[in-house]
Amino acid sequence: MEHRTIGRTGIQVSPLCLGAMMFGGWGNPDHEDCARIVHRALDAGINFIDTADVYSAGESEEIVGKALKGRRDDVVLATKFTGQMGDGVNRRGHSRKWIMEEVDNSLRRLGTDYIDLYQAHRPDESTDLDELLGTLSDLIHQGKVRAIGSSTFPAHHVVEAQWVAERRGRERFQCEQPPYSIFVRGIERDVLPACEQYGIGVIPWSPLAGGWLGGKYRKGQPIPTSGRAAMQPQRFDPERPENQRKLDVVEELVALAESSGLSLIDLALGFVTAHPAVTSAIIGPRTMEQLEDQLGALEVRLGDDVLDRIDEIVPPGTNLNPGDAGWEPPSIADKRRRRRMIKP
Repeated sequence: MEHRTIGRTGIQVSPLCLGAMMFGGWGNPDHEDCARIVHRALDAGINFIDTADVYSAGESEEIVGKALKGRRDDVVLATKFTGQMGDGVNRRGHSRKWIMEEVDNSLRRLGTDYIDLYQAHRPDESTDLDELLGTLSDLIHQGKVRAIGSSTFPAHHVVEAQWVAERRGRERFQCEQPPYSIFVRGIERDVLPACEQYGIGVIPWSPLAGGWLGGKYRKGQPIPTSGRAAMQPQRFDPERPENQRKLDVVEELVALAESSGLSLIDLALGFVTAHPAVTSAIIGPRTMEQLEDQLGALEVRLGDDVLDRIDEIVPPGTNLNPGDAGWEPPSIADKRRRRRMIKP
């Protein structure tokens, strides 16, 4: 199997990464079944697993830790921090206070004494990047973390972090984890070129666009209202024009996949792993059946004719639904950031 290097770390990983967001209360509460999924992925050649502290409030990390007993050294293990963990105003974000506490919590839940890739889950504009990189550098020097990365950072944050690391003598981000799929191509404009320029690995999340490219969302069929659809209605509500557009695109992609002798899933995953900036695409199966449907993409290589046709269906650099971008900066989300104060 082909293996690819995370940034300039020398760490080799499979072109698919097993994402564990659906392990636990958010998806599959059966710990033994989740462990079987992990073992099947490892046996198929996947050597890369990604989770996060917030996934089912730490339950996902616990499941992964138990599943990896006896096989930890064979796996590149990644997790993330930033999101709110329980009560308390300081139990989130990028402060040194929180990260130093939470890394030990993750290590305990994962049942390991080191994390191969430790990632900031989202930007935190309340904390200086030098503070963040300084804290993460200390974790590397302490041996708790092997490499560090970011997730869903805009291009200017990706670049600024590289500059801060160079100028302040910090360890640098070696990896970025952005949303990327046939439906969500916005990062092709700036994030992916920036990562290529600085030698940063890219491990996209949601390559199946939250299930839209998994085959269960089809025109003329009821759109599921549970699971992710209930958690993120803006991405799935069929009344929204941008989501109606997704249904039209799915039909065109199904026809393309069939004419190419592929499943829709193979087409979608093959598209993501075809980009030269991409290191490994994160798949997030909830069941063994979903995993089996996705394992075939380990060997998929799309030809230029197929990729050209995808470009015609969804133009490069396009997000069909802006709500799929994964993070909205405060300058957009908070109207007060766009208005001058009116003096009394």
